[in-house]
Amino acid sequence: MPLLRPARLAPGARVAVVAPSGPIPDDRLEAGLDILRGWDLDPVVAPHVRDLHPDFGYLAGADADRARDLERAWCDPDVAAVFCARGGYGAQRMVDLVDWAALRAAGPKVFVGYSDATVLHEAFATRLGLATLHGPMTAAADFLKNARAQEHLRTTLFAPEETRVIRAGSPHAAALVGGRARGVTLGGCVSLLAAEFGTPAARGSARGGLLFLEDIGEEAYRLDRTLTQLLRARWLEGVSGIALGSWEECGPREELRALFVDRLGGLGVPLIDDFGFGHCDGALTVPFGVAGELDADAGTLTLDEPALA
Repeated sequence: MPLLRPARLAPGARVAVVAPSGPIPDDRLEAGLDILRGWDLDPVVAPHVRDLHPDFGYLAGADADRARDLERAWCDPDVAAVFCARGGYGAQRMVDLVDWAALRAAGPKVFVGYSDATVLHEAFATRLGLATLHGPMTAAADFLKNARAQEHLRTTLFAPEETRVIRAGSPHAAALVGGRARGVTLGGCVSLLAAEFGTPAARGSARGGLLFLEDIGEEAYRLDRTLTQLLRARWLEGVSGIALGSWEECGPREELRALFVDRLGGLGVPLIDDFGFGHCDGALTVPFGVAGELDADAGTLTLDEPALA
């Protein structure tokens, strides 16, 4: 079923920037904040965003501090949206430290992120029943340098009716299996979706979903292993359609397409590659938890309703 859609943003809205995963270069953070200010937003930086874990340099501060930042930002009644500053690794370490009951009581808000934030997209869906935005992060290099990525996110936030039809953002998009499919959107980094198995509140399957998958730095054999795990676990049974995004540093595209046809083509559902979301220049913002239709041949996702209310 479609999930609860938070309200769209209005000029002057206060938005919080959190770092649930990796550390943030200060110059990139400031550049991202300037972009948000240019959209007439009022960005506030959570207290521990600039922290660095004393032992593990790949983490933006202690797990409990990163969890509290998300919690406090969400529970602040003056904050309308929470943006991830960047990905990396670390959301799995903090997600179970968040007081999800407090977030539920605070009510729906906009959540934006991708990559390691896949863990949080899943948590917002399964624990709060809330639709989220798989979109560019405030201090991510691919967002800072790409006007198309900025504009698609901005339009989705302020005028989501204008992005109800999302067209494949890559000129190399191709239907690996043609056709149309209806369902509710979900997904993210495929390696992180697989890593959610057996964890609290994990999604049981992708049944009835339009599944959006991408990843970075995973060689073909590791993607093969992950997709095979999803198949063997029957997590993909009943999926309605699949859109594949960017596969940066994962190997030659033709080899990857052969792998996707081999592992996913047998599901007999529409399958489109290179849709243009994730770790790529000009990444599209894709709402998760919203019902719509995927047309693999036309290269479009048409939402039944705007991403935000």
